[in-house]
Amino acid sequence: MKEKLKAYRFPIILLSSIIIGSVIGLIFGEEATVIKPLGDIFINLLFMIVVPLVFFTISSAIASMNSMKRLGKIMGSMMTVFIVTAIISSVFMLVATVIFQPGSGVDIPLTTPEEVEEVSLGDQLVNTFTVPDFVDLFSKSNMLALIIFSVLVGVATGLTGEQGRPFARFLTSASEVFMKIIQLIMYYAPIGLGAYFASLIGEFGTALIGDYAKAIIIYYPVAVLYFAIGFTLYAFIAGGKEGVTRFWKNILSPAATSLGTGSSVASLPVNLQAAKRIGVPKDIRETVLPLGATIHMDGSCLSAMLKIAFVFGVFNMDFSGIDTFLTAIVVCLLSGIVMSGVPGGGFIGELMIVTLYGLPIEALPIISAIGVVVDPPATMVNATGDTVSSMLVTRQVEGKDWMKTTEVN
Repeated sequence: MKEKLKAYRFPIILLSSIIIGSVIGLIFGEEATVIKPLGDIFINLLFMIVVPLVFFTISSAIASMNSMKRLGKIMGSMMTVFIVTAIISSVFMLVATVIFQPGSGVDIPLTTPEEVEEVSLGDQLVNTFTVPDFVDLFSKSNMLALIIFSVLVGVATGLTGEQGRPFARFLTSASEVFMKIIQLIMYYAPIGLGAYFASLIGEFGTALIGDYAKAIIIYYPVAVLYFAIGFTLYAFIAGGKEGVTRFWKNILSPAATSLGTGSSVASLPVNLQAAKRIGVPKDIRETVLPLGATIHMDGSCLSAMLKIAFVFGVFNMDFSGIDTFLTAIVVCLLSGIVMSGVPGGGFIGELMIVTLYGLPIEALPIISAIGVVVDPPATMVNATGDTVSSMLVTRQVEGKDWMKTTEVN
């Protein structure tokens, strides 16, 4: 019993700090925002470390691979897992929206948002995957471009052979150093997350949700059910009963961090630690998790489906039929892929929903308001979905007995 409590000690401390912070927010209201800087420090520390961490973990993992064949197998398995789980999450929310019909009977005044710069699909792809200058890579706003650069560095290092080995050792060493920095930062997590939740609850805890109540009441239980049932099933597929045990033993810290920060990218360092403890091999976890933080978002697919169904109800459009449902699932996948792993990144996905359905621009603030409220649980599902996906990829790459041969940390 003592050993079990010891294993869960840090997650329990983390959850306790969040609960205490929430209580402080409820008691003191907006006055609790005075301690928000303590939370901002924690989030800034995580964001500060993300760019070098992503670069060194991905490039070192790829450079250390014995063959490019293994990299291809990992990437192929990863994309299969990402797409399949994203479709499942979209269908999961689709069923809920068909049953409960969010937005039906809702009367929301249309307000025109600030001017939005129109970007063609071609320009959007260029801006998403590349940057015009090397220095632009050193920004969390350009995570996909940084990931592509990291992959290229890793591949080039591996292909260089003997002459590239000193550089490969440097990449591996740097990766370990930055992981150690994360461990140091996490000592501050209880204070940071507690303060952040106190300010959030203090500022928004008593706000009336109004017309959005039904949509939010649908989203939260569905997200929790998908997290509990879906991820348990994925973990079982990946590693049987032992997979489920390891997943739930290590997932609370990433879940709490993502819930508090509202960012898959900020949760990446904690996620990497969790995957390591679960036993996911280094090259798999350091390839799948950073990529997953930007292009694998089950929670965002859940929210995208809710936004589509909601806005259809608001504009009295018919949300029924196989064609409509299939289109909605595709839109969810696209909006999930283009969303960045930073707070507020869902705006691009929301803009895509409005554009692809030819909705008036006034629809943007309607679905954006939903995005703001459902962001915490959506991010939690996004981030923790990457962890269980790394387990599924390991199952495909290493075989069904991978848990018996991998070291648990």
